[in-house]
Amino acid sequence: MILIIGLIHVIDAKDSFSDALYKGWLFYANGVAAVIAAYGMYLKKVWGWNFGLMIAIGSLGGYIASRTVGLPFIPAEPENWFEPLGVAAMTAEALFVFIFWWNKVNKQ
Repeated sequence: MILIIGLIHVIDAKDSFSDALYKGWLFYANGVAAVIAAYGMYLKKVWGWNFGLMIAIGSLGGYIASRTVGLPFIPAEPENWFEPLGVAAMTAEALFVFIFWWNKVNKQ
């Protein structure tokens, strides 16, 4: 899931530069961070899962903020809630958060 989140953001990064320069770079950073988190998870390190959770929650928060209150220098876009890449990313992010929670609950 974390690699899907990163891939979706890298795919959408080029178009995000037209909204604001920082948004495009954040999307590329999301992709790099997702690879780092996936590597940590592959090594069975707790930091990989925690980093992945930060990425997923941050991405979800950014998507919700961009559709409701807007982002710095970018007005809110309430009409774009169901953009296909956005829905795919939100689904992957929500699934990652659920998997993270499921793993925590079942390890106790």
